[in-house]
Amino acid sequence: MSQAVLDFLLQRRSVKPVMMTAPGPDEQQLATILKAATRVPDHKKVEPWRFVVFQGDARAQFGKALAAACLAEEKETPSPVRLDIERNRFTSVPLVIAVISRVTPTPGAPEWEQILSCGAVCMNLSLAANACGFSSNWLTGWYTYSPGIRAHLQLGDNERIAGFIHIGTAKATPEDRERPDLGKVVQYYGSK
Repeated sequence: MSQAVLDFLLQRRSVKPVMMTAPGPDEQQLATILKAATRVPDHKKVEPWRFVVFQGDARAQFGKALAAACLAEEKETPSPVRLDIERNRFTSVPLVIAVISRVTPTPGAPEWEQILSCGAVCMNLSLAANACGFSSNWLTGWYTYSPGIRAHLQLGDNERIAGFIHIGTAKATPEDRERPDLGKVVQYYGSK
């Protein structure tokens, strides 16, 4: 048993994007993180996921799309403050990676397994970023389900956004939170 790996997993913690700053991964670190992310179960090798990377000026460019979608989709006109939040949503962290789930009808690879594989990619992506010394946070939000953002990212009918992984350097060590009581979530089959 590798105690270092076990300790790493037992101390894993998400960091809110507002608590992140630069630096983010360099090109080589990013390649390593993405490579590690894809080391997940993938029945029939269908690669039921892909990535969209937002870094540098692309974060602000995507912010314009977020603000436009917010303006078009909200029932009531969003305030200027809200539109500024959307425009700057990705600029507070050095790197954001959208993980796109894509289900391809494949004999022997049920849809559910493909979706689970994408979830595993999201977790591996977060863990790999942490292993490289960065903080991460797997987030969804209104924009994950937005028709305008789907169109902007040119998602296919078989694709959905599984989440946006924010990666940067923590400004401070985050406080831990209460974790599940194993007695409430674990059942041993055959036990009374």
